[in-house]
Amino acid sequence: QVHVVESGGGLVQPGGSLRLSCEASGSIFRINAMGWYRQAPGAQRELVATFTGGSSTNYADSVKGRFFISKNDAKNMVYLQMNSLKPDDTAVYYCNVWTSGPTGDENLAWGQGTQVTVSS
Repeated sequence: QVHVVESGGGLVQPGGSLRLSCEASGSIFRINAMGWYRQAPGAQRELVATFTGGSSTNYADSVKGRFFISKNDAKNMVYLQMNSLKPDDTAVYYCNVWTSGPTGDENLAWGQGTQVTVSS
């Protein structure tokens, strides 16, 4: 079983910055992808930024140039640096981890989420 834990959320003023962290642990044979999604109140969960394979990245248009995803493969961690935050960025941010086992079985694990609130 894979466990995913996010941290780093909080309250920040518009224009401010936050850095989210996500750690995957447990029975991990191979990580195929790790990334960040978010869900605002009354909205569907949406992609923010992901590693799609190796070091390839994918960003939502709304965060390009402001958010930056990075990772530490040795620690099974992924980070999201969020700059120039806007009130529209307010949401619960979730990390997900797609793994494969030694026999090819795949698993997608989600964290519990961390709240990011952008408000003056």
